[in-house]
Amino acid sequence: MTPSSTPATAFTSEDDLALAESVAREAGGILLRYWSDRTRLTVSTKRAGDFVSEADLASEHHLKAALLGARPTDAWLGEEGGGMRAGDDAPTGRRWIVDPLDGTTNFLRGIPHWAVSVALEIDGHLQLGVVHDPVKDDTFVAALGHGARLNGVALRHADTSVFDHALLGTGIPFGQMAHIDDHAADISRVLPHCAGARRMGAAALDLAYVAAGRLDGFWERILQPWDIAAGLVIMREAGVRVEGWETHERPEETGSVIAATPALFDTFAGLLRDNTTD
Repeated sequence: MTPSSTPATAFTSEDDLALAESVAREAGGILLRYWSDRTRLTVSTKRAGDFVSEADLASEHHLKAALLGARPTDAWLGEEGGGMRAGDDAPTGRRWIVDPLDGTTNFLRGIPHWAVSVALEIDGHLQLGVVHDPVKDDTFVAALGHGARLNGVALRHADTSVFDHALLGTGIPFGQMAHIDDHAADISRVLPHCAGARRMGAAALDLAYVAAGRLDGFWERILQPWDIAAGLVIMREAGVRVEGWETHERPEETGSVIAATPALFDTFAGLLRDNTTD
């Protein structure tokens, strides 16, 4: 969806956020039932290192039915079901962007770090985001202009002010992804200057963790909209500075994101963009 020339009005209704949080938690319950018996799942491969199972599909089916059942003229973009518009005769400029199971590989391997991600975009601008971690029962939510919360408690980014102390998150390309070498170069530039980096396998949670102060920053190239849409809203509302790989780019359009606490951002982005830093 092409953004309108002016930003959408700040999100003001609690109804959509309550709906998104409710259905994300319901989908999490579905996934937990599969998680308890995951060795019986039938798994297929979309590409090298990229898996899908009936758990992903059941979660997305529930999310689509619930969200479009409540908002039948909205559009849809989901990882497993692709894009569609309900009610083309009455387009609303609204689109749900959903990852029914972010961290599928973790899920299948029994690693308890995966989530449901739900975002709402209006007129090309992200308005709300929910990232629900069913295993830990953590629910990160945010709406434009209304702040971010974790389980009802207001979120704010970490107060880390020295880059040497920064703990960062990232994703490592796999399989035949063309940007593996670029990411290896990123790591060689960044790691000597920080306290460490984590590759935890669920981008939606990585972004939410930056918002919650569990990480000080995050970077990754060429992610999909459903990987980052909800997390971008949550980070921005928690005061995290977020940019694309170039300053004029929007991560929700390019899929490449650099995010960090305001005190660390310039140093972090300078390293990633291969500029000279102090």
